[in-house]
Amino acid sequence: MKAVIQRVTEAQVQIEGKVVGKIEQGFMILLGIHETDTNEDVNYLVRKISKLRVFEDDQGKMNLSLQDVGGSILSISQFTLYADTKKGNRPSFIEAARPETAIPLYEAFNTQLKEIGISTETGEFGADMKVTLTNDGPVTIIIDTKDK
Repeated sequence: MKAVIQRVTEAQVQIEGKVVGKIEQGFMILLGIHETDTNEDVNYLVRKISKLRVFEDDQGKMNLSLQDVGGSILSISQFTLYADTKKGNRPSFIEAARPETAIPLYEAFNTQLKEIGISTETGEFGADMKVTLTNDGPVTIIIDTKDK
């Protein structure tokens, strides 16, 4: 799994002009699921993200976690994170998990975040989504479970 995590002051996702997910301070996460990913990858990412200390403390140092600041998550499925651009100009997405694998893992990721007390909003898997955000910092972190 790959997660592109952006620290935001606000973020929202719209589908067909309707806001379906909206947060204030927190993380906007683009989540890509590889064809070989499992629940172990979900568990790892949830642990890492929930403890990631990228919010500033009283001394201005990145020392606080999402839970320390009472932040939320906007989680967006993003199969294009597994684009292969080595050959030609048209990306290949063959390494991205098929929906029958990806949907349960995406849902498990969001459920686990909620179960540990993190307010989590989502887009809709496979929908044409319009995502807007205000990146705070900017701070953008990429976590790939293949690198663990």
